[in-house]
Amino acid sequence: MRFARVAKHFDQLEATRKRLEMVAILAALFGEANATEISQLAYLSQGRVAPNSEQVEFGMGEVLVAEAIAQALDQSREEVEAQFARLGDYGLVAAALHTGESAPPEGPKVSTVFETLTQLALTAGAGSVAQKTELLARLLREASASEAKHLARILLGRLRLGIGAPTVMDALSFARTESKEARKPIERAYNICSDLGLVARTYWEEGEDGLASIKVAAGRPVRPAAAERLPGPEEIIAKVERCAVEPKIDGLRAQLHLLTGDEVRIFSRNLEDTTAMFPELAEGLVAQAHGHTVILDGEAVAYDPDTGQYYQFQVTGTRKRKYGIEELRATLPLKLFAFDILYLDGVDLTDLPYTERREQLEELLGGGREPPNHEDETDWLPTEWSADPEGPVLLPSDWHIVDTASDLDTYFYATVGLGQEGIVAKRLDSPYQAGARNYNWIKLKRSYRGELQDTIDGVIVGYWQGKGHRAQFGIGAVLTALYDPGQDRFVTVTRLGTGFSEEEWVALRQRLDQDQTAEQPSRVDSQLTPDVWVEPRVVIEIQADEITRSPFHTAGRGEDDLGYALRFPRVIGFVREDKRPEDATAVAEIVSLYERQGQQAAPKK
Repeated sequence: MRFARVAKHFDQLEATRKRLEMVAILAALFGEANATEISQLAYLSQGRVAPNSEQVEFGMGEVLVAEAIAQALDQSREEVEAQFARLGDYGLVAAALHTGESAPPEGPKVSTVFETLTQLALTAGAGSVAQKTELLARLLREASASEAKHLARILLGRLRLGIGAPTVMDALSFARTESKEARKPIERAYNICSDLGLVARTYWEEGEDGLASIKVAAGRPVRPAAAERLPGPEEIIAKVERCAVEPKIDGLRAQLHLLTGDEVRIFSRNLEDTTAMFPELAEGLVAQAHGHTVILDGEAVAYDPDTGQYYQFQVTGTRKRKYGIEELRATLPLKLFAFDILYLDGVDLTDLPYTERREQLEELLGGGREPPNHEDETDWLPTEWSADPEGPVLLPSDWHIVDTASDLDTYFYATVGLGQEGIVAKRLDSPYQAGARNYNWIKLKRSYRGELQDTIDGVIVGYWQGKGHRAQFGIGAVLTALYDPGQDRFVTVTRLGTGFSEEEWVALRQRLDQDQTAEQPSRVDSQLTPDVWVEPRVVIEIQADEITRSPFHTAGRGEDDLGYALRFPRVIGFVREDKRPEDATAVAEIVSLYERQGQQAAPKK
């Protein structure tokens, strides 16, 4: 397959906002691919040449891409920059300056493009800047104007096709079955291996039987399970009856993998490889796993090495850096509270009931403690939460089995009183459902009198330039959206201008301007138009007084043309680097929260 076919379909994707059309266009492209090409197309459709968990990045900013365009198309840098000032998109610049005179009639093959981009991403060391620039320039010379546009965008991480993993999975199914018949097995395989390319190639070569053969494996991240929310202990007990309850710890989600020997890989909530950032967790896993191969799921929390006091997320989050790691390790050491075990010595444990997995976790880290039931204990509530610097790095999280709302409520206030975020209740017979958010796990966070009982994670999709005092920052409010997984879209829920410090406004604008786009992003559904659109990448934590119906926002919009909106929103958590845009609060959660408020009357339009 020639890359020109890819560019043609990418042009069609760019021209529509209708998801069914996007699925059909992508399915048509996939239908032309062989097993090798389908894997490459799955990655390229996401602007990558490897799964997110692999540290394979292009490492080319706008300056290098501009230089490659100038070299390839025999233009001056001044002309390239002038075109960018006019068009605001280096992909459009590459297309506008492309005469096509140097390009072969057929253009490069998909395999050639993929291999060259992979070589470019892996190029490092002395002279790598020049090598990367020349590799891209060579591709651009061989490309048509349309191909050059998409190549430049891929290198800059701004593909602008409006498709995420859910759309790709639908298209894979439609390409082979002309329906969503294979969507469920495709998604199951993706959730446990987090590799769209592997899933696509396996499906092309072996069909659904091959997908079923994809298992949890050490070294390959599992998409994390997530909790639904309910407003109180009574509702939780009504939903799951007798259950386990654990503290909800506000740290950095971490999935620890121990392969053979002492080879460790650590993955974040968004599947980024963070192994190098947390050496004490890696060392602790090797020391405490006693030769077993294992995958653990948990929360890492920083503490004061002098007092043992655990820090809030804002402090723990500063450990997520690539430099100065040894210094941070000394001043902000980590403990990991493991709450699940997914794999042990070659065996996938995710289908086992929760209680059996916890027993194996306790056996590995806790010395074989029996499943706790407070009816048999005199002192079952946690009374302190502090770190022992000399103790083990990995600890099993506290857990108890309860069967009444009163006991759940008592445990909730005990954990909150120790400074934790709340509790998570878990069905005793539940499997670990990778990538799923459902009522197998239910979270209950601290209540706020007169306010929503839980916070909301929103994705910034645009901003308004500041007025008055905020004019100096160039930003005064942000347009924030939720994620709609069914449509693979970001839908707006609030305009927000409260809660940021002056320093945070400055830092936020610098961050958002890296993702600025001249037009409304394809995956964003909005009736409001901010001064500046940005790609949906930055997640913030929001508190609000209540949820209302609104004719101005698109989250959960129904036939009455009313969506859902936040009343009196304010930021309480600056940029959440540990969360992907798709980890934002889902529309269904907002609808559920609204219904629990008992507000059935909608405002007049």
